[in-house]
Amino acid sequence: MIEVQGLTKWFRGSSKAAVENLHFTVQPGEVFGLLGPNGAGKTTTLRMLCTVLRPSRGLARVAGFDVVEQAAEVRRHIGFLSANTGIYERMTAWEMVEYYGQLYQIPPQRLRSRMEELFATLQMNDFRHRRGGEMSTGMKQKVSIARALVHDPPVLIFDEPTVGLDVLVQRAVLQTIQQLRGQGKTILFSTHILREVEKLCDRVAIMSRGQIVACGTLRDLQEYYRQNDLEELFFSLVS
Repeated sequence: MIEVQGLTKWFRGSSKAAVENLHFTVQPGEVFGLLGPNGAGKTTTLRMLCTVLRPSRGLARVAGFDVVEQAAEVRRHIGFLSANTGIYERMTAWEMVEYYGQLYQIPPQRLRSRMEELFATLQMNDFRHRRGGEMSTGMKQKVSIARALVHDPPVLIFDEPTVGLDVLVQRAVLQTIQQLRGQGKTILFSTHILREVEKLCDRVAIMSRGQIVACGTLRDLQEYYRQNDLEELFFSLVS
């Protein structure tokens, strides 16, 4: 569902590529982690896959569509969530999710049914009529999750979605991602938190300075590098 070959991004004025020659694939029902320190190139990679940034070189397909030549189709087939997703302060939770459903041109009856399902699953009914400016951080993140899922996309891209959240909200977000994997979704999950990788990811690519320095299951990586401690393995690869 996600195929990346030689993906590279140069920014004007920089002497070094922000992302260089990435290769990986992600299959349906798989959580694939991009693990790396801040500045490793994770967000740049995700922005190219979401069609926000145009690659300088290489190929990327999402749900079978080219991110450059078929950008509109890519956007129809993905849901995106980050820790910095904005919320409209004057709109209620229901209105925000409904608005995004309308942008995806979901028929009204089907949209309402989908929203009722999401609000129940994410336990949002208690604040469905609360305006964004009156919501807690956890409520806002649930709204962000709901609007990323409202069109039921096959591919989900999460860019450090738990940063700045309290422990209970972090747990709820991770549980939601586990449920989505069980539904057969293709999930690309960027993080710098090792615990999240251990809990969620089927495979992981470790990034450093714009490149993938290791890729595989955690067990495979630990065996290959003869290192049982994931934290020590991670720091040995990115330092």
